[in-house]
Amino acid sequence: MISAGGERYPAARDQRLAIFLPDLGGGGAERVALALLQGFLDSGHPVDLVLALRQGVLLPMVPSGVEIIDLGAARLRQAVLPLVRYLRERRPHALHAMMWPLPLLAIVARRLAQVDTRIIGSEHTTLSARPHGLRHRAVRALTRQAYMRADGLVGVSAGVADDLSTFVGVPRDRITVIHNPLLLPATLPDPATMAGRWPAGTKRILAVGSLKAEKNYPLLLRALARVRESVPASLLILGDGPLRVELERQITDKGLGDAVVIAGFDTDPWPYYTAADLFVLSSDCEGFGNVLVEALHAGLPIVSTDCPNGPREILDDGEYGTLVPCNDERLLAAAIQGALRGHHNSGVLRNRGRMLASQIDKHIDVMLR
Repeated sequence: MISAGGERYPAARDQRLAIFLPDLGGGGAERVALALLQGFLDSGHPVDLVLALRQGVLLPMVPSGVEIIDLGAARLRQAVLPLVRYLRERRPHALHAMMWPLPLLAIVARRLAQVDTRIIGSEHTTLSARPHGLRHRAVRALTRQAYMRADGLVGVSAGVADDLSTFVGVPRDRITVIHNPLLLPATLPDPATMAGRWPAGTKRILAVGSLKAEKNYPLLLRALARVRESVPASLLILGDGPLRVELERQITDKGLGDAVVIAGFDTDPWPYYTAADLFVLSSDCEGFGNVLVEALHAGLPIVSTDCPNGPREILDDGEYGTLVPCNDERLLAAAIQGALRGHHNSGVLRNRGRMLASQIDKHIDVMLR
């Protein structure tokens, strides 16, 4: 690990480190990349952010000092040759390719470039649950061959690492589990700045994440309807995505129009966290669950589905929040009611969040190893 003074690798400070992503949209992996970029800079390295296409709502948040490399590839398969040119010209010491198929593309590009750049691949989702090309055996075989040539593989949770090993066929001992590092504010905003976004006179429930199927917001809506039979509660969903229109229809059909707010995407979620009374995750599937760590940092009580993979690890088997089975609206509603009526120790939750988010040194170790 790097010491407090950053002297773990003093002779390696001039070694360029790079992160490779499709773009800088508002997803969890992209927020992790921002934390890594800042950590690499703080450790004294020149840093590149290599994007298949330079676009995304988080671009303004890239730390000053990071050089953004635009490969100009509208489709990922078109990124290989530009990536070859980048590797030959910049010769980074290590390139961290985040999310399949980017590690596969990076391995191919390194071979074509004939350079000695270390390639680190990381997986942020449960690959076996994703409806993409990896469902074909030939694609999994090609991925396995490429991943075996990587200099390091990272799973963001033990469950993701286990799934990668089983589904793709990479030996489990080749995969290092490193929880996602996150940029957490030292000072949290005044809750009064955002409390008015929820309906007045209600217990304020917060959910954060893209409006897509695996987040299972319909489950949360059904649970909320049950909760409101005995507790005046409202829900704010911070996020946007392809299912917004469908969710808005469900909100109307369930008579929840005066109890649910879809706030859209915001690059600064912290005022919402501090204004909420409870955080709820209703997902069917996660890779890690950055939003749970953020909620912990805000000192919020948490109710989460016990979905694969991440929530059980983050909440330490329920020590730091309530876990409920997936897709059970009755148990989810009961857990929400209990959490809204219960007491919690914000300081203990914040300490847990800070501990989980402090993982950058481990990533630098893998990059420089």
